[in-house]
Amino acid sequence: MKGIASMGIVKVQGQQHSQMEDFVVAEEPLEIRLGFLKNGARHQKSISVTMRTPGHDEELALGFLFTEGIIAGLEQVTGFSRPPVRWKQAKENVLVVELADDVSVDFGRLERNFYTSSSCGVCGKASIEAVRVQGRFELPEPAPMFTVEVLHSLPELLASRQSIFDCTGGLHGAALFDRAGKLLLAREDVGRHNALDKLIGTAMQQGILPLSDCLVLVSGRAGFELVQKSVMPGVAVLAAVGAPTSLSVELAEEAGMTLVGFLRNDQFNIYACPERIL
Repeated sequence: MKGIASMGIVKVQGQQHSQMEDFVVAEEPLEIRLGFLKNGARHQKSISVTMRTPGHDEELALGFLFTEGIIAGLEQVTGFSRPPVRWKQAKENVLVVELADDVSVDFGRLERNFYTSSSCGVCGKASIEAVRVQGRFELPEPAPMFTVEVLHSLPELLASRQSIFDCTGGLHGAALFDRAGKLLLAREDVGRHNALDKLIGTAMQQGILPLSDCLVLVSGRAGFELVQKSVMPGVAVLAAVGAPTSLSVELAEEAGMTLVGFLRNDQFNIYACPERIL
């Protein structure tokens, strides 16, 4: 299965030990480059290296570029390519996103404001103001959208789609649900923000943005970077199995997003805009 690596281990139980095979989640770097037109010629520039689980790389790149405010929509991307690299084994770890000729990018801002890793989506941001990215879509006024019963059913549905997590226990998940609690999309990755970027990138490809009529559930905590990324495609309700942070609650309130935390074991807390939960 893609995204999984097997290796020999020594398993210790009490005073006994044995050799066996175990499965771990694959983690490899992905370099995202932009292809763009400048002075009548096409150029490439690397803008990010993120540690990710291989698979759905194009969706990851799309979601990343959109949630970071680098592109405004799918129409600004004309294609993807895997460029020649010095080391053949690294070819699948470099992805070029070709931008339309009329798309301009402020590379100075990019170099100043972000660096990503598998553990933190906002490391290296110049300031809090730099990551308060303006959302592309207006969120609807808070009104009943989801019942308590629907919310209680969602963690199990997400878990049922985390096939790699079942094998390794080492992945984050993100899922998109409609008002009836139907699971529309699900993605996994070693990085919590990568899983969400893959989900949003897939939604972009399928033409279902904005996500103002949907709920996004993430398997870990609801950190600031996940709220910020969810604001961009117009997510009305963000729920997390884990805890939020003070800054994520503040941003959700500013954006008018409903934020739910500790959604597990038939209970949850609502931290912002409770009106959408019936």
